[in-house]
Amino acid sequence: MAKAPKWLTEPVEKDYAAATSYLSLLLSSENVKAAVADLRSAPEGRWRAKDILRAARLPLLKRKQSTEVAEKLEHITEGTALSPILLLHDGAGAPLLIADGYHRACAACLVDEDTLVPARLALFRASKRS
Repeated sequence: MAKAPKWLTEPVEKDYAAATSYLSLLLSSENVKAAVADLRSAPEGRWRAKDILRAARLPLLKRKQSTEVAEKLEHITEGTALSPILLLHDGAGAPLLIADGYHRACAACLVDEDTLVPARLALFRASKRS
């Protein structure tokens, strides 16, 4: 059986930078700043890897499909702690947004789909959207 992933207690600064980059493709600059601020102050929770991918309506990437997933799987094997992921939802039934951490969620799911993945989950209200 594969090792269970180890997780850092807090996201690292580069995760927020990656979330900013990704969200800038979806939101106005004002809303990106608001969303990232919401992520920084969001409470941490833990959800099953398979449920995160299902809620985001994203496919499970395999090791052979993504060098990033392969890298994260190697980190898991080596016992290197992964950063918690950053999630946004609007509370109105739109798909969950993985602002940062899609590859980490996929790697965790490949190890065990029921792996509990730590994440910051922020409610990003529709009134803030562009």
